[in-house]
Amino acid sequence: MDLIAQRRHMLTGACYNDLTPELVEARARAVHLSDRYNDSFGRPQGEREQLLRSLLHHVGNGAHFEPRFRCEFGFNISVGEKFYANFDCIILDAATVSIGDNVLFGPRVGIYTANHATDPDERTAGACYARPVKIGNRVWIGAGVHINPGVTIGDNSIIGSGSVVTKDIPSSVIAAGVPCRVIRSITQDDRTGFSAF
Repeated sequence: MDLIAQRRHMLTGACYNDLTPELVEARARAVHLSDRYNDSFGRPQGEREQLLRSLLHHVGNGAHFEPRFRCEFGFNISVGEKFYANFDCIILDAATVSIGDNVLFGPRVGIYTANHATDPDERTAGACYARPVKIGNRVWIGAGVHINPGVTIGDNSIIGSGSVVTKDIPSSVIAAGVPCRVIRSITQDDRTGFSAF
């Protein structure tokens, strides 16, 4: 099975063989391209975005990862406009990872779509499956957050530092903890009157 067919199979959520030569080569490509991107720090933003576009499925204008950024394949990741990730972001993208506009990541955020088989014989043989992750618009993910397979985080929400997100988080809430849970809604009372102008 070629890489395109394997990718389609992975995206269905069915078990796939993580050890095939095509997937090993695709991972090596992602390491090479992410190294080029990371090493371009300080160069003009347009050049850096072009490198990022060669790695990821979709890149909005103004997208930026601080070094060091790592992903598993890259071809299943879409980031929106004005996305910013602080240093040491890791994304395992065997399934789709969709990140909206104006999203902020603190340092050392990890997104994991892939999981290994439960059965030890299947796991040793390379059996994996993956579930998509979706992050809405204007979301803030705190430092050291881990986002697990199959999670959706709604628009305008905040995930507190050190959280482990194992289930969907609705829009316009502050959520935190291990496992992550909703603390409260974001309301008009959170407005401070700040203006950048």
